[in-house]
Amino acid sequence: MTDKQTGSTLPKAQNIANEVRRRIVEREWHQGDRIPDEADLAIEFDAARATVNKALQLLADEGLLDRRRRAGTRVAINPVRKATFSIPIVREQVEQAGMSYSHRVVAQRPSPIPAEIAARLGLPEGEILIHMRAVHYGDGNPFQLEDRWINPRAAPGLERVDFRHLNANEWLVQNAPYLRAELTFSAENADQRDARLLQTRQGRALLILHRTTWNDLGPITTVRVAWQPGHFVGTDNSYDKGN
Repeated sequence: MTDKQTGSTLPKAQNIANEVRRRIVEREWHQGDRIPDEADLAIEFDAARATVNKALQLLADEGLLDRRRRAGTRVAINPVRKATFSIPIVREQVEQAGMSYSHRVVAQRPSPIPAEIAARLGLPEGEILIHMRAVHYGDGNPFQLEDRWINPRAAPGLERVDFRHLNANEWLVQNAPYLRAELTFSAENADQRDARLLQTRQGRALLILHRTTWNDLGPITTVRVAWQPGHFVGTDNSYDKGN
């Protein structure tokens, strides 16, 4: 790192940004919280105020901070939705379509991850994560099916959440900001379980999304999302609404 009088500010700014990001990811600072002023952070990190400003701007560019003149800097609300691609909240999509939203948790339990999931997450096969399946509904009709693995170590507070009342997609978007993500689309024929939960016929072609996200604590979640036949996927910077 450089000192406050000489040299480039970027290395120290990056280190400050990493520490602030850690505090956000580990929820020392919560969404909507106003963080300390630049002058106070400059004292804490023994840095020039311009260096702190650069660090905070890096995080604002990532979507983790909301900076407003004369209003201070706050942790962004739903910060992951401003990152490289959006992870929308399914409930909002259903409601924006004019339908009444509901969801049902089909299964939820700690389970050892199989080889395929371990490879996707970069974790040892057999490590225990939370495995859950849930269906999202619009006006009582199946909207999408998700098969999800969640890493509690990368999602602090997970153990206190009752996913029967707040779906995992919405909680993760709001509480587990990601730093990196991978996603792929494909088409698959509905197997017996897909067909039963989506109320369609076995063998019907489904649109499938696999999405995996990571933060500083490791992999957060990987999810297989299956949509009803005919579901529209947008052509914006990511995909239409569907963590």
